[in-house]
Amino acid sequence: MNGYFVDTAALLALLDGDDRFHSLAAAAWRSLLAQDARLVTSSYVLIETYALAQRRLGMDAVRALSWDFVPLLDIEWVNQDIHHAALTVLLTAARRQLSLVDCTSFEIMRRRNLKQVFTFDIHFSEQGFEIMPALSDSP
Repeated sequence: MNGYFVDTAALLALLDGDDRFHSLAAAAWRSLLAQDARLVTSSYVLIETYALAQRRLGMDAVRALSWDFVPLLDIEWVNQDIHHAALTVLLTAARRQLSLVDCTSFEIMRRRNLKQVFTFDIHFSEQGFEIMPALSDSP
């Protein structure tokens, strides 16, 4: 079974019908479900997604995330070791646009040997991960 990391950008695109990647995200999500792919995310991605969805889209989006998407995800709960490793990467990279959540995701993907990520965030491809759907497919 293939494994995919699911990032905030993809979850937000799924939740927001007005997002420029919504149609592409919905098609990719259906494809992942049809493949019975293992879908992994982190507690940090969920915290970030809940906060952004609540602020940008409202409580209906938070409910949809909780009821429609989260039950389908294998959640990696970030512990002190993962947090410290991700923080070290963030501080070493010293890039303002690179977030602690992204660095945590990279660390989890490496530890779980995941090569593919459902996202629209190019930081993942910069780290050598395969983005799904391919960004060249996007509008």
